[in-house]
Amino acid sequence: MTSYSIILALHSWTRWLVLIFGLIAVFRAFAGRQGRPWTGADNGMGAAFVGSMHLQLLLGLILYFALSKVGVKAFDQAGAAVMKNAGSRFFAVEHLVGMILAVVAAQVGRTLSKKAVDPVVKHKKAFTWFLIALILVLLMIPWGIWNPARPLFRF
Repeated sequence: MTSYSIILALHSWTRWLVLIFGLIAVFRAFAGRQGRPWTGADNGMGAAFVGSMHLQLLLGLILYFALSKVGVKAFDQAGAAVMKNAGSRFFAVEHLVGMILAVVAAQVGRTLSKKAVDPVVKHKKAFTWFLIALILVLLMIPWGIWNPARPLFRF
């Protein structure tokens, strides 16, 4: 196995952690908007969501800048042709930008929810920003459902 295939497999599997933690964090924040106290579990799930997002970003940046031919190396090889091909453009630009925005949204949600004093405000901030992050993630994952050549689970 090459370092590329190992990092790609880790990146592929870590997305499931991001999705699971994201769904739980969004659900907990949504349920808490009616006045439930902000608990350690709420804080912990937000931290798990943001932490898994940061790990996923790190793995993705390693792929993009060092290992993958569909990352920054795509511009060296094909130049402007990358932007004309929807598949190449997705990985070279759209996936990267969308996922960075998702990480930023998740981090903003975590920061604002930690700084808020009122538990309802904590839940509302977390819900809004975590939901934005989760939607971006869902939109930017190259799902194998629509492209059978892309597996849902890499080994």
